[in-house]
Amino acid sequence: MNHANDLKKGEKGAWISIAAYLFLAVTKLVIASIGQSEALRADGLNNSTDVIASIAVLVGLKISRKPPDEDHHYGHYRAETIASLFAAFIMMTVGLQVIFDTCKKMIYGHTVQPDMLTAWTAIGAAIIMFLVYRYNAKLAKKVQSSSLHAAAQDNRSDALVSIGAFIGIIGAQFGLFWLDPLAGFLVGIIICKTAWEIFKDSTLTLTDGFDEKQLMKVKASIAKVAEVKEVYDVKGRIHGNQAFIDITILVDPNLNVKESHDITERIERFLAEKHNISYAHIHIEPYPKKHD
Repeated sequence: MNHANDLKKGEKGAWISIAAYLFLAVTKLVIASIGQSEALRADGLNNSTDVIASIAVLVGLKISRKPPDEDHHYGHYRAETIASLFAAFIMMTVGLQVIFDTCKKMIYGHTVQPDMLTAWTAIGAAIIMFLVYRYNAKLAKKVQSSSLHAAAQDNRSDALVSIGAFIGIIGAQFGLFWLDPLAGFLVGIIICKTAWEIFKDSTLTLTDGFDEKQLMKVKASIAKVAEVKEVYDVKGRIHGNQAFIDITILVDPNLNVKESHDITERIERFLAEKHNISYAHIHIEPYPKKHD
């Protein structure tokens, strides 16, 4: 139930992103049209696509909160990871589009001097998105939400896009028209890099990948339990924002069922307190085990 409540809190971050993107997209597109800034116009279009990504995150968080049913015995937590994957695809598409557009500008040249109002709009938008990024990054860490973390990285990328637009517009005031597309190109690279990192993390989770270093820490912790003769096997996978651990331990074969059960309960409490792992399936076998 606590995890569902955490995910509900995470929805706040998605709503804040949607509101910020809607406001900034409209503002940038209108001012870009008045002030004749291609950089700010591209930034505004970028924010328009971010609205879709933020809605995907919101939907993913809402679906993740659904309780287990006859088709999903482990709940719906992976909907969040799918939302992260969707956000990564949108970010990559936008990043590649920014790179493509700025390359065209560098090849064919761009000599329009935009109004300074567009520069102040860009830097103001960067400040807003940076504040949204800080809020969502902190909230994502608190509620352990992968999709909200992805949204926060997107927020940061958008702040950088706006800074890039600001630099390009300021450069144009001094006749450095090449600075606008160059800044856009670098920003496009940053967006694509962020999208790739989110994609990599999401696919690792969806294919039941797990951090080997984390598994080694868990194994070392369990080995310190006095009654555990040997930690035979430890496997892990991520289900949404939850770690699922499968453990096989070897104990004294003369222990009765209650004594063995008490050991597993102590290990479960220990894992929850030290490693924040709430789901552990512990299988007990007699020591020494006959290896196949």
